[in-house]
Amino acid sequence: MEIGVPKETKDQEFRVGLSPFSVRVLQENGHQVFVETQAGSGAGFSDDDYKSVGACVVTADAAWNRELVVKVKEPLVGEYKFLQKGQMLFTYLHLAADRKLTEHLIDCGVCAIAYETVEQPGANKLPLLTPMSIVAGRLAVQFGARFLERQQGGRGVLLGGIPGVKPGKVVILGGGVVGCEAAKIAVGMGATVQILDVNVERLAYLETLFGSRVELLYSNSAQIEAVVPDADLLIGAVLVPGRRAPILVSRNLVRQMRQGSVIVDVAVDQGGCIETLHTTSHSNPVYVEEGVLHYGVPNMPGAVPWTSTQALNNSTLPYVVQLANLGMEALTQNEALGKGVNVNQHRIVHPAVQQVFPDLVN
Repeated sequence: MEIGVPKETKDQEFRVGLSPFSVRVLQENGHQVFVETQAGSGAGFSDDDYKSVGACVVTADAAWNRELVVKVKEPLVGEYKFLQKGQMLFTYLHLAADRKLTEHLIDCGVCAIAYETVEQPGANKLPLLTPMSIVAGRLAVQFGARFLERQQGGRGVLLGGIPGVKPGKVVILGGGVVGCEAAKIAVGMGATVQILDVNVERLAYLETLFGSRVELLYSNSAQIEAVVPDADLLIGAVLVPGRRAPILVSRNLVRQMRQGSVIVDVAVDQGGCIETLHTTSHSNPVYVEEGVLHYGVPNMPGAVPWTSTQALNNSTLPYVVQLANLGMEALTQNEALGKGVNVNQHRIVHPAVQQVFPDLVN
């Protein structure tokens, strides 16, 4: 099969869909890979690195004009023209927060397979979302600590404090992969950490990891209202696969936070769980609303592309090989891949996306 790897066009998105190591595996399986020139440069992979493993380095048009296109982020408007009927697109999509892209995928007839909804049967595991959730969770605290610095507009709080001065307080909404990884970094820095989650079993599991170092709370509106105003760093880590994240923190509650506090919402690519937060970019990552700094970059792992690309490829490559070997047949033979299909043959097929856009279901 011919596989295309376009260069990402999202603001400061330096990851690439396939690393040279992944290309080599596909070549060994008898497939031809067409990589857009400079597609991997931001992640530390040169055109020569791709040529050395047998890839063809080509223009954007030539990379897109393939049976299977492997990306990292969703196609932007300028890339819509490349999408073709019957083509397989394998990438992060997050359609619940992007009606325009959903409509175009329906119109053009592409088979759109989303990394974030590939789900292993019976395990409730999202294997292609997990590696980037780990990166994003760790970065959430790293970026939050940075924007708490006074020079960045924050309160001037050192999360770890020092002897004689209390540490900063980190409140994490959601105890999944993102929340757990954020807590690891925050605890490591010496911050006071609270995690809120609606799953009691998950909270029990987190206790085995953190013991008394993290305060674990059952999440409801009263509990959220009690802890958010005192947070120096508030991290949104809520995931409802395929659906828009619920709004858990109202504008009124944000208004009660201290001036110069910071909000980092990792759920922004699914609409966000903070009422006052909207999408930002790596070029302009923060804005101030109600006196609080808001960070809403939807492609956070793009800040560390060398690490992120390899972590993502470690998980995506087996699925890419299956798609290349079997074509559309892979979607029926591999149940996890089948669950990843969001749009196919001019219609929405993923139940969660159907619920978000019922008027687009035919």
